[in-house]
Amino acid sequence: MPPRRVVTGRSQEPRRRFAEELRLLRAQKGDSLRKLGEVLGWDASLFGKMESGQTLGSPEVVEALAQHYGTGDLLLTLWELAVADPTQFKEQYRRYMTLEAEALSMWHFGVSTVHGLLQTEGYVRALLTAGGIEGEELTRQVEARIGRRQSLDRDDPPQFRTILSEAVLRTPLTDPEKWRKQLEYLVSAPERPSVTLQVLPFSAGLYGLDSTSVIFLKLLNGCTVAYTENAHRGELIEETRQVEHLQRAYDSVRDRALSPDESRKFVMQMLEEVPCEPST
Repeated sequence: MPPRRVVTGRSQEPRRRFAEELRLLRAQKGDSLRKLGEVLGWDASLFGKMESGQTLGSPEVVEALAQHYGTGDLLLTLWELAVADPTQFKEQYRRYMTLEAEALSMWHFGVSTVHGLLQTEGYVRALLTAGGIEGEELTRQVEARIGRRQSLDRDDPPQFRTILSEAVLRTPLTDPEKWRKQLEYLVSAPERPSVTLQVLPFSAGLYGLDSTSVIFLKLLNGCTVAYTENAHRGELIEETRQVEHLQRAYDSVRDRALSPDESRKFVMQMLEEVPCEPST
């Protein structure tokens, strides 16, 4: 049987194909990015990032583009395929790591785990092992994650605020000594002027980010992007409206959290509850 002929000659990778289709449709329409932004009501830079594959945009944006170009369901179908493509999550995380290294400030909410910048080696190793990583790959990833902490120790560190759900502190490692070291690190980390740690207690009640961890990055160009994670996937969000929506939810969480001083006392209380190693 002869090999299947590629009909269009375009990329078979969903994310790239979606970006190619956007570029082609705009060229056929004869629109500039500026005109597209004016007509549809979004910043022109968003469409530029979508056409270059930096972001996929939201379904609302894609639906507006589909109506503008008259493509019916085609454009939204291509977007859905791109969103579901597992390879794009690795690409987004790599881009996020690049942006994190360049960020002027970061603010984070952790719903189930400590942020990577504040994880001890024992915590990192236990977390990655629980995810099925082992052998040389485990060693490589542990070293890489611990290396990220250096950004907080440089001469001009980014401002970093983390809010941890009480659930994070109520989920200890199986090794009490390693858990103790992680809690001790959380107590000492805010001694840096650039680091702020707060705890969101269970008593705060329900809130808008109850199943999502998120970190915001303020970049050199003045823009803010967000990276969200849940049990199944991570997503880099650059569209201004989506970022602002997440920021409002984050502000609500911060308003309910304990103050930095109260949070330090809370973590120290958790530290006191860690069982001591039996004397020999």
